[in-house]
Amino acid sequence: MDDKTLDTAGASSRPAADPAPPGWRLLAFVYDAVPLLALLMIASGVLVAINGGRTVEHAPALAALEFVTFLAVCGAYFVASWRRGGQTLGMRPWRLKLVALDGRMATTRALVLRYVVACATPVLGWGWCLMDPQKRALCDLAAGTVLVRMRGGKDRG
Repeated sequence: MDDKTLDTAGASSRPAADPAPPGWRLLAFVYDAVPLLALLMIASGVLVAINGGRTVEHAPALAALEFVTFLAVCGAYFVASWRRGGQTLGMRPWRLKLVALDGRMATTRALVLRYVVACATPVLGWGWCLMDPQKRALCDLAAGTVLVRMRGGKDRG
């Protein structure tokens, strides 16, 4: 694969794609905040119900559980979306797709690793896109993935 173009199918059953610039990543992330907010509200409601209708301000153990639950809910959303078709809801309108370096669907293990590294290195990880020739974030480097923007056409992945 060269630095500028990725053939996501190997042959030509799908359009070629280019590495996605950081701005497109940001747009997708903002768009993904909408379904994530709904999922986190549901998770929060369950945790409040578990705590007898009280919030977690005075329950440090429940606050830690809430934090871990929120990370798990976000991780499940991203990993399941990427695994299902390489795209979250926020990636679809911008024709972004997450693939392995060879253009195939990334493995579940790689997707989980990508999510964990993205959570551990949010600012530095995204900033890395500005320096990498394939515009990969640190989480992409760790997981062996690349976020691409599909070229026009009717097939959006």
